[in-house]
Amino acid sequence: MRTANPALSDKAFQIPQATGEATMTINGTVSKTGIALLLLLMSASWTWQQAYAGADISAPLILGLLGGLICAFVTIFKKTWAPITTPIYALLEGLVLGGISAIFERSYPGIVIQAVGLTFGTLFALLLAYQSGMIKVTENFKMGIVAATGGIFLVYLVNFIMGFFGARIPFIHESGWLGIGFSLFVVVIAALNLVLDFDFIEKGAEHGAPKYMEWYGAFGLMVTLIWLYLEILRLLAKLQSRR
Repeated sequence: MRTANPALSDKAFQIPQATGEATMTINGTVSKTGIALLLLLMSASWTWQQAYAGADISAPLILGLLGGLICAFVTIFKKTWAPITTPIYALLEGLVLGGISAIFERSYPGIVIQAVGLTFGTLFALLLAYQSGMIKVTENFKMGIVAATGGIFLVYLVNFIMGFFGARIPFIHESGWLGIGFSLFVVVIAALNLVLDFDFIEKGAEHGAPKYMEWYGAFGLMVTLIWLYLEILRLLAKLQSRR
């Protein structure tokens, strides 16, 4: 099994099979994902309110960024801790998303509700397409998405390193058609990663993964959904800045 999501790597489900009630299920993963999203919404709402009240949100943003990154790595390397680390990760990422969303909303009123709607609309549309068999997760499909995701990661990494020297990759962050095209491509790839995540979680349930892997599956979906939301937010901002 292959997925571009680093949280759901090929080795994620290479663990001893569980039996009986201790087995991972699709419904269990869905419920855990719902809990994680609720926790994220709670902390995001707090940061949002602080930002609009004029408070300095730099500390929560830094805490969320660094804490979320550390928590993500801990979850990936210690999957048995997922029932604890996944809710913590959701709360930390909520601090970041609430602050970032407030910043975008100030510049482009109404953009956040649009981004949220498009994110969940994409999630449910792709889930329906996957369950109906409209999208076939073949090996070539997986390889293409993995390669594209890796390429995007390299572009962002190079741009991050260039930032230390006061430079950045031209055009892709601007509101020109090249920048919009790049953002649209990234949104599509992020969305298709959801399909790989669905497939990977389904295979994990079929193979009798332990119950705690439901939380790990929820963590993997959270990683992709957060990425998708941020990319949609950036795309909408570029489109609105052209008006």
